[in-house]
Amino acid sequence: MTERKQILTPDDIRRALVRIAHEIDERNGGLQDVILVGIRRRGVPLAERIAAAIADFEGVRVPVGQLDITLYRDDLKLRGPAPLVRKTAIQPDITGKVVVLVDDVLYTGRTVRAALDAIADLGRPERIQLAVLVDRGHRELPIRADFVGKNVPTSRAERVEVRLRESDGADEVAIVRRSE
Repeated sequence: MTERKQILTPDDIRRALVRIAHEIDERNGGLQDVILVGIRRRGVPLAERIAAAIADFEGVRVPVGQLDITLYRDDLKLRGPAPLVRKTAIQPDITGKVVVLVDDVLYTGRTVRAALDAIADLGRPERIQLAVLVDRGHRELPIRADFVGKNVPTSRAERVEVRLRESDGADEVAIVRRSE
């Protein structure tokens, strides 16, 4: 049996992303050198939504890139013989820019570590920042987010499930726990 508890509604998600967009603008003293880079899968639509929010209040379109970290993961051998590698597309050049990595959930930090390695292969940004919709704790690496939509204390037995309309047909964040 599975227990499921909704922790973010569609409106909660929208408000969190608009707040993150404002925080990115404020922290960087403007947006002229900022590039948003979504970590595939759900980080990409979140980065697009943050860019749209920035365009709404600043009238500036911040570039949005897509980053696939598959080949940088430290658990690649555990994922089977033929991992699915997707496209990485980041324009313009990230050298000297402020790169804001965007992901849905920050958990152990291993996905972010892989993203940092992938970014290092693409150029040398002035700064790298991290924006996440949900920070659930349980870090295994010394990584923290600069911008967080919601901090959610969880147990390791729980899973944070993010659903987005672009990939799942609806917006929702829930904590899922398998009951014994």
